[in-house]
Amino acid sequence: MYREIINLIRKDVLLELRQRYALNGILLYVLSTVFVAYLSFGRIVEPATWNALFWIIMLFAAVNAVSKSFVQESAGRQLYYFNLAAPLSIIISKTIYNVMLMVMLSMLNLLIFSLLMDQFIQNWAVFTLTLILGGVGLASLLTMIAAIASRTNNNFSLMAVLSFPIVLPLLLTLMKASQQALGATTLADSAGLLLVILLLSLLPAILSVLLFPYLWQD
Repeated sequence: MYREIINLIRKDVLLELRQRYALNGILLYVLSTVFVAYLSFGRIVEPATWNALFWIIMLFAAVNAVSKSFVQESAGRQLYYFNLAAPLSIIISKTIYNVMLMVMLSMLNLLIFSLLMDQFIQNWAVFTLTLILGGVGLASLLTMIAAIASRTNNNFSLMAVLSFPIVLPLLLTLMKASQQALGATTLADSAGLLLVILLLSLLPAILSVLLFPYLWQD
């Protein structure tokens, strides 16, 4: 299984490098969204507004980035994967790849957002840890939703409908933890929220591993 997971991750990376329009489209989406926010708001003076706008952009970037995991896979390619690798290898490799992609997008979004919209971060350790855990949580949760939506005909619309109410508890916790990082707080003060984010990130991954084999055999 370990070799299958490594080969599947390598396959996704190679496909992404060959089809650069997909990754470039996501990067352009992040850049253009932040730039439009910069033109609309100019200089943001309230940390709460900065924090809310940052995670809203992060959420829509995550949905666009992770949706292609299963949604854009053709039926023939899925049948080929079914005969090639075990279901657990497929879902684990997709989750790991999306986690790497989301962490990269999170850091890029923070860089662009800080350059154009300033930044109010006082505790970089808490904010960076929240950002990484948020990327992991969004990737694992949206990967599971993309796998479910891929079994329907109108898969992208179904993913959009399913993702927002399910992502909401994680998103609110991320906003609360990052809001603490904008103020005078310590890592110990945010440990409870970070633990909740970690649990909310691990739960979808565990459910994916348990339920995906039954979904894949359908």
